[in-house]
Amino acid sequence: MPENLGNDMADCTGIYHANVESGQGKGREMPSISMFYGLIVYMYFGDNRQHKLPHIHVRYQDEEVIVSIPDGNVLKGRIPPAKMKLLQAWIELHKEELVADWALAAAGEQPYKIDPLR
Repeated sequence: MPENLGNDMADCTGIYHANVESGQGKGREMPSISMFYGLIVYMYFGDNRQHKLPHIHVRYQDEEVIVSIPDGNVLKGRIPPAKMKLLQAWIELHKEELVADWALAAAGEQPYKIDPLR
């Protein structure tokens, strides 16, 4: 398990279960919306309070980053620079889909899967 993420788990359905005891996610679920090059992209249901602007959570190995959808800037965390460049390219290609998914997730609805970077 990644040290910085406690006992967080992703099950075989692509749902990331935040660790309630560590306070991360407060028991909310994050469905994965895309996976590519070892990056797993998640979006919390109803996650419009903490960061206020549309964003995604991305895991790579034992690292996690939260990235703004509108500009691709890092809000929190880090991943290797080469992976960050891939992620930012993917965000740029799928910005409209990400914004639409954000609206769904912020309303507590299931976001759609988004094609991976190829």
